[in-house]
Amino acid sequence: MAYLKKISTLGKFLCPSLLWNLPKTGNTLYLTFDDGPIPEITPWVLALLKEYHAKATFFCIGENIIKHPEVFDQILAEGHNIGNHSFNHLNGWRTPTSTYIENVEKVEEIIFEKQESRDRNQDNRTGNTEERGEKIESRDKKQDYRTESIENRKETKNKYIKLFRPPYGKITPKQIKILQGQGFKIVMWEVISGDFDVNISPENCFNNVIKNSKPGSIVVFHDSIKASANLKEVLPKVLEYFHQKGFEFKAI
Repeated sequence: MAYLKKISTLGKFLCPSLLWNLPKTGNTLYLTFDDGPIPEITPWVLALLKEYHAKATFFCIGENIIKHPEVFDQILAEGHNIGNHSFNHLNGWRTPTSTYIENVEKVEEIIFEKQESRDRNQDNRTGNTEERGEKIESRDKKQDYRTESIENRKETKNKYIKLFRPPYGKITPKQIKILQGQGFKIVMWEVISGDFDVNISPENCFNNVIKNSKPGSIVVFHDSIKASANLKEVLPKVLEYFHQKGFEFKAI
């Protein structure tokens, strides 16, 4: 399991512009989940997080967002953050840069449309509660929204944090430069649980997380079928262990 630790140690040295951990202020951990949303796994994760009043960041695959929109909407509705994990889990080292960037941009558009739609629906519900007698004005506001200029649409996009995690942690310097130039914060990790590795036992997976995590650590799990056996045994124990130690869990 040494590779699990060496990736982040070497990565911080070679790629310091990427986000490997957050400031070590207070007892806070930043749990992240890659590869969802998956209906067999993600709702279970969300229910468990709710038990501990925990927030997390879900790095979603675009293909899965399209396949399971209701699960993606549940992540947003429960107050967690969303990150981009490419459309179909591309390996940046093996993918031409132009193809890779287009793949990431495709997912970001899907995420933006989802977030924008949710915010618009929330605004409309608030408007209906506060201004039930002003139906004409409400219709005008909706029409204004539909016909807003491209420039205003870009300004709206800027209010959403653009998080990206490269699948496999593999991304080239050129890909990094382009994505950062587009405003993406590229998020790596300080601790990777190894839940996806069928050769790692749940006990080793758990020990890997508790021994290497410290305040400010970004920790990687996977809400995927492949990782589910380890995840379902390890995640409850990790949450309980750090909860007992007075940690809180926040989204990036």
